Amino acid sequence: MDTVFILILLGIVISVLGVFLWWYYPYVRKPWAPKHGRLSEPKSPGDQPLPLSVKSPCLVVYKARRVMELYDGKTLVKTYRIALGLNPVEDKRKEGDGCTPEGDFYICTKNDRSRLHLFLGLSYPNREDSERGLKSGLISEKEYARILDAITAGKRPPWNTRLGGEIGIHGEGSRVDWTQGGIALENDDIEELFMVMELGSPVKILA
Repeated sequence: MDTVFILILLGIVISVLGVFLWWYYPYVRKPWAPKHGRLSEPKSPGDQPLPLSVKSPCLVVYKARRVMELYDGKTLVKTYRIALGLNPVEDKRKEGDGCTPEGDFYICTKNDRSRLHLFLGLSYPNREDSERGLKSGLISEKEYARILDAITAGKRPPWNTRLGGEIGIHGEGSRVDWTQGGIALENDDIEELFMVMELGSPVKILA
């Protein structure tokens, strides 16, 4: 009886530990990994094996062309089709305008539990956005200082000001412009980028 009880208890402990590791450690769960085939196998002829071999990743977004280019330093690695905000032409100015921002940013968060499949947060608002917001009266001196402090430290700037926030690169489709200002890709594409992009990796968004 004691042996049976111990075995049952041990099974419960192992199960709980497994669930804990799966949920809290993304490199155990690997939610970004392609769902079909091993990482070393290309998805179709001409594709590169996964994960992509990129040592110094950076992204350049061309809003007018609806494309995003992944570079390894100065070498172009791959081009992705993207979708933008509901107001895709203008530069983002404030919360709720539906615009995708323009300028120089960096990856400031990585969220593998996003409702948008996977999410690479961008450091919006940046220095230029905050200066413009201060001059227009959208943010206070204190909020301006908080944003600059975060940018200087390479952290996530405040996302709760009237300039807006939670702008990022994510999944759930790139066929039509539909986001609140983010950059949307197909889920397979954001899975590739999630493996490559690191916190601090630069992102340039052009008109």
